[in-house]
Amino acid sequence: MANFYRTKQWKRKRSNILKRDEYQCRECKRYGKVTTATIAHHCYPLDKYPEYKLDSRTLISLCGTCHNQMHDRITDELTDKGLKWMERISPLLND
Repeated sequence: MANFYRTKQWKRKRSNILKRDEYQCRECKRYGKVTTATIAHHCYPLDKYPEYKLDSRTLISLCGTCHNQMHDRITDELTDKGLKWMERISPLLND
């Protein structure tokens, strides 16, 4: 999986997602804050949902602080905040 993040495909997709979101953190933006995003986050974790690895509908731009709030770094599971983003994104996958 770590190798995936080094591929040209991922680097191109990451760049496109950050551009799409105007380099602004989507979580901060929900609260009226403008924060620079540097991370393209998989709302559906790559290890559990590899079929969505390059699906733009499942990727959002986040700042480092918000990205760390999406994952429990000990268990590597999504936090409540991360699960809520999965719920927000799921209707897009049925279109």
